[in-house]
Amino acid sequence: MKRPTIADVARRAGVSKGAVSYALNGQPGVSEATRQRILAIAAEIGFSPSSAARALSGATARAIGLILARPARTLGIEPFFMELISGVEAELSARSYALTLQVVADQSAEIAVYRRWWGERRVDGVLVCDLRTDDGRVPVLEELGLPAVVIGGPTGTGGLPSVWSNDAAALVETVEYLYALGHRRIARVGGLPELLHTAIRTQAFTDACRRLGLADAVTAPSDYTGEEGARATRRLLSSRVRPTAVIYDNDVMAIAGLSVAQEMGLAVPADLSIVAWDDSPLCRLVHPPLTALGRDIPAYGAHAARQLLQLIEGAPTVGLEDEAPHLTPRGSTGPAPTSK
Repeated sequence: MKRPTIADVARRAGVSKGAVSYALNGQPGVSEATRQRILAIAAEIGFSPSSAARALSGATARAIGLILARPARTLGIEPFFMELISGVEAELSARSYALTLQVVADQSAEIAVYRRWWGERRVDGVLVCDLRTDDGRVPVLEELGLPAVVIGGPTGTGGLPSVWSNDAAALVETVEYLYALGHRRIARVGGLPELLHTAIRTQAFTDACRRLGLADAVTAPSDYTGEEGARATRRLLSSRVRPTAVIYDNDVMAIAGLSVAQEMGLAVPADLSIVAWDDSPLCRLVHPPLTALGRDIPAYGAHAARQLLQLIEGAPTVGLEDEAPHLTPRGSTGPAPTSK
């Protein structure tokens, strides 16, 4: 897809390129109505004077972009993204690239930023997080031709390369581990239902429980925050058929769940076993320390950044299956209670 030029703006506005230059630079020579029309057209097609200058010089931005469509408050408390970004930064700094990070309200705002970055040549490529089912960002990035690597997958990425890990296998391993400990009532507090990796985990959990004959298995959706994780845990532990083990989709919700169990007078792991996802240092700072599914998240980010830099440089890039999450048993899991 061809990047917009000053000639494109002039043609759309029905004026000369000189008039466009006057309008964009705030100089006299055009009426105020014409100036506003030119500015609106330039914004619509993603043109700016700085992008034109960069295009003429042939320079690259020496930066990659990362947009997160999540509430900013959740990023400050969820270790996953901070660890991921640390890995991305380590790889970029070694290559003298910068990271442009932006937090937006929703996916439509994210797509608008991609179009602006592309038009202004603000970044040389982007990393795409939180892949959704039927994700609208994928066809837009393919249309723009902006180099992009998806962190997630491997399905739903269209023609974009991805870096992903086998969450389904990790979930099955965890269910089988709890089953071996005697647990027959296992629940899960999941993440945002619209995220593809949440759907993959939910399907793997459901299939594993069905195969093992666990009729009372249930997934409670949440949003990764401690508050929602606590609410979901209270509902599960107040139900008529109370689970004896709960798997959480991140460590923040698992710690909140541990607090709720203690609040309700349940001993962990004697009455309730808890497994966390994303084995951050938080899991080892609570009592009892949390059994967790973890992987090297900074390395995960570094591998994604490396794939994107190769793509920017024109090297052939294919999907990369990264290290699978592995289960580390600690003090929060034990044999199922026999009298509950």
